[in-house]
Amino acid sequence: MPIEILYLVALLVAIVLVFVVFKRPIYEAMFIGYIVMIAITGHWSEFFTHLFSTSTNTLFYAIVAFLAVAQIFGHTRVIDDCINIILAIFGRFRGGAGYVALIGSTFMGALSGSGAGNVAATGVFTIPAMKKSGFPAHLAANIEMSASTMGNMIPPAGVITAAFGVLGALYPDRYTMSQFWLLMWGISIWFIIQRAITLYAFCRYYKVQPMVPEDIPKLGESLKKGWRALLLPVIIFLPFFLDAQLKATFFTAQLGKGASNLSSCILLFTPGLAALYALLIGRKNSETSPKAIATMFAGQVKSIVPVCATIFFAYSISNLFNVLDFGTNIGNFISDWGLPLWVLAFFIPLFCALLGMVLPGSSQTAIFGGAIVAIMAGAGANPFLIAGMLPVITGAMEGMTPPLALCMYTAMGIAGSGMKETTKNCLVWVGLHYALSVIVMLGILPIWGLV
Repeated sequence: MPIEILYLVALLVAIVLVFVVFKRPIYEAMFIGYIVMIAITGHWSEFFTHLFSTSTNTLFYAIVAFLAVAQIFGHTRVIDDCINIILAIFGRFRGGAGYVALIGSTFMGALSGSGAGNVAATGVFTIPAMKKSGFPAHLAANIEMSASTMGNMIPPAGVITAAFGVLGALYPDRYTMSQFWLLMWGISIWFIIQRAITLYAFCRYYKVQPMVPEDIPKLGESLKKGWRALLLPVIIFLPFFLDAQLKATFFTAQLGKGASNLSSCILLFTPGLAALYALLIGRKNSETSPKAIATMFAGQVKSIVPVCATIFFAYSISNLFNVLDFGTNIGNFISDWGLPLWVLAFFIPLFCALLGMVLPGSSQTAIFGGAIVAIMAGAGANPFLIAGMLPVITGAMEGMTPPLALCMYTAMGIAGSGMKETTKNCLVWVGLHYALSVIVMLGILPIWGLV
């Protein structure tokens, strides 16, 4: 057994002790884990080297940018307009409020990249609406939970950026971020369909009825007030779509070598464009002066910094593991088992589901992503597809798996549902997500954007 297995056990024990036993924040647990790894491996001379390397990581700053722009979306309340339009369309259907939660929370989760934060932000609207239209409290909580966590696998979530970093490290200059984003949308479509079918089945089982007519916004009024908010996903999606489709035929012809620089910087300027547009259309809903925005960020810094710190120390651990060839050695160890692709497809999502009880999705991806892609590719899987599945089995699964399902607890608190029935229903959503993950990793389904 390679020494890296013992490193992994020591890391998980340190994190569990700090986070679960001593109940310290996860970013403190990650920092303690980093110190433990430095001490065990004897790499004290490189203590600051790995921290500095993380501080110069462009992907890290891209994650911070999207976390910041999510605060602007919340401040300007542009997402409220989107939810009202969805409510006006779906509210008259059986279980319509559930579809509002599915679509609205998935959309918001894609922008924020924070499962628990998204549950708190949109759940205060969608969960009461579901309960009012006849959803049991525990079902309403889990619909919101499952939709919100799915945002972590839909661009521009930060876990996706981390997954692309893994892919880029293994296959330098072979894939672009634009191609990767299109793949993630292609994968996500299947999981949106899966959740919609599950929601439909539960609505039939619990005999959920349409919303009360007087609670449904007028579609015309909602569109008149909020149609501009619907352009936000277009602003975010379009630059990546154009780069993926036109890079070879247009941008390279116009910019030459600068086309690759354009692909690299899209991830950084896109959140800025989206933020400026949100401030422009949301200026009637809230104060958008520089002073007001600075005050808003001062108030929200407590929600941004812990996430950034967690990712920062996770990347630092990843940097140390890269020096130790952690992923390669673990990958070779598992590869030596000679497991076929179908066994790995069942095992790896389950492994990540267990890790999701104690590790954030970004941390899992940064630490284990390289090994997962290498192992699956060695068994015959498409490495591009497996990299695209990393946010699905880490970011989306994180917060769903009891007993440390933070997203479920957040939704349960809003819904006022009991632990037993909420957990039992949660396991259905987790099981179906796991089953579809296995199917996709086996390459059975056609995926838009797969190269």
